[in-house]
Amino acid sequence: MNQIMKSASALLLAAALITGCGADKTAKPADPGSKQWNEPPAMAISTDKQYKAEFHTSKGIFTIELFAKDAPGTVNNFVFLAKQKYYDGITFHRIIQTYMIQTGDPTGTGRGGPGYTIKDELNNGHTYEPGIVAMAKTAAPDSGGSQFFICTGEQSLQLNSMPDYTIFGKVVSGMDIVQAIAATPVEIGEESTPSKPTEKVTIDSITITEQ
Repeated sequence: MNQIMKSASALLLAAALITGCGADKTAKPADPGSKQWNEPPAMAISTDKQYKAEFHTSKGIFTIELFAKDAPGTVNNFVFLAKQKYYDGITFHRIIQTYMIQTGDPTGTGRGGPGYTIKDELNNGHTYEPGIVAMAKTAAPDSGGSQFFICTGEQSLQLNSMPDYTIFGKVVSGMDIVQAIAATPVEIGEESTPSKPTEKVTIDSITITEQ
């Protein structure tokens, strides 16, 4: 197997290991203190409106257009969590420069989440390319929660052959900031591909706008 094929195989394996979170489906009230809930939020967005998310990070500001019409449940979940300030202070815990940057886990381990999972919304008319935003999950269907990733390079195009993740947005401004985050130095962590940042990069806040 040549080096190109080895690289492609490693990236596909890395893609398969993009993690989500488990869920507790028993009926109980939300716990605002720990930012854990027992079920997904009720639908509160309108598919007739346009939503954007402005990210303020330790590297700068970028904006994502959210695909409310094409992935309503996923966008509703993201908007809910952003408005709850769930993402404030969370790190980008997994970075592969030519592939993606991943965030959304309050524990920073790649195994945390909001206490529930959401339904996949696959094959919604969008394809992977740099700037695309999609939910992270385990290999199991409907296992996404709060973690998501932003595609950063040509190697993310390989995900089009395995569209297992819900695409729900795209970077519309500040892609240079996204690329700056992607250029953060990394080291070997829990996977064979170096992806553990050696520098702490955080989401400071997210502002949701609608029109």
